[in-house]
Amino acid sequence: MVASRKLLFGLSAAMAGAFITAAPAAGSAQTLKAVRDRGSLNCGVNQGLAGFSIADDKGQWTGLDVDLCRAIAAAVFDDAAKVVFVPLSSAERFNALQAKKIDVLARNSTWTMSRETEFKLNFVGVNYYDGQGFLVHKSPEVASALELGGAKVCVQSDTTNAENLGDFFKSNNLKYELVMASSPAEALKDYAEGQCTVLTSDVSQLYAQRLQLANPGDHAILPDIISKEPLGPAVRDDDPQWVDVVKWVHFAMIDAEELGVSSKTIDEALKSKKPEVMRLVGAEGKFGEELGLGADWAAHVIKSVGNYGEAYERNVGSASKLGIPRGLNQLWNLGGIQYAPPIR
Repeated sequence: MVASRKLLFGLSAAMAGAFITAAPAAGSAQTLKAVRDRGSLNCGVNQGLAGFSIADDKGQWTGLDVDLCRAIAAAVFDDAAKVVFVPLSSAERFNALQAKKIDVLARNSTWTMSRETEFKLNFVGVNYYDGQGFLVHKSPEVASALELGGAKVCVQSDTTNAENLGDFFKSNNLKYELVMASSPAEALKDYAEGQCTVLTSDVSQLYAQRLQLANPGDHAILPDIISKEPLGPAVRDDDPQWVDVVKWVHFAMIDAEELGVSSKTIDEALKSKKPEVMRLVGAEGKFGEELGLGADWAAHVIKSVGNYGEAYERNVGSASKLGIPRGLNQLWNLGGIQYAPPIR
């Protein structure tokens, strides 16, 4: 019995030590305070990608990633307009986050293991499930990427696309010639001018780039998807509180769609007696307080930006010029894989 007690005590002490070691260092939860003291959220976005983050001639930003930035601001300030958008190239994005030039990166970035470990960051969710594909001329007709042997392929540097491209052609014993570009605009220009016969990127980006060509109808996106490209927001890994704030803003938008709570029905939802809706809008529980936010943080998000489905449809879906089907980005109970843990 004594030996057992000693063993139990030893295990308990070891577990306690583990918890002490795992606890965040003092002062690590500073991002939320810094954002509030500054009076605005610094959000890193793409320099210009239709549907995700693009500014018009008046400097007004729109896009799926832009809406997520505004949603975070709505949760923190009760004001979705308190965002400073910081346009970043693919080469700049992760270093800008490391250097604290931005508070969150929402720039159609693929979640990978090496990016988390190398740059000391956390991806907190998937805002868009994507995959790499190919844009080609309709004439001569190409039905499959397996017919692209010997082709010149334009691809952007500093992305996962170049690596995926090499893996695909090597796996299928196909030869190709790589035409590297420093930006999506340069890659599209090379394709339009005939420097290559194939343009490869995430399929969502190909939809946006095709619209910029002189005759979009002369070009086709092949059905082949050669990679998984989960695109999502990232934050530094040294602030657990801020990780939770950004993560649950994203999840709240997905949960809201599943619960039927939208920007049009939020006032009705605030009066709801359904427990799951009450927890979402802050009428029950202390979930906002536990995040360091107001009780009605999610209600502000939904009222200002809408739920995930609203943001998707107006930016990249049926209500947009891109017209991309929901596909994998449909809710899990409607055939897709968008899924968020419940607020409870």
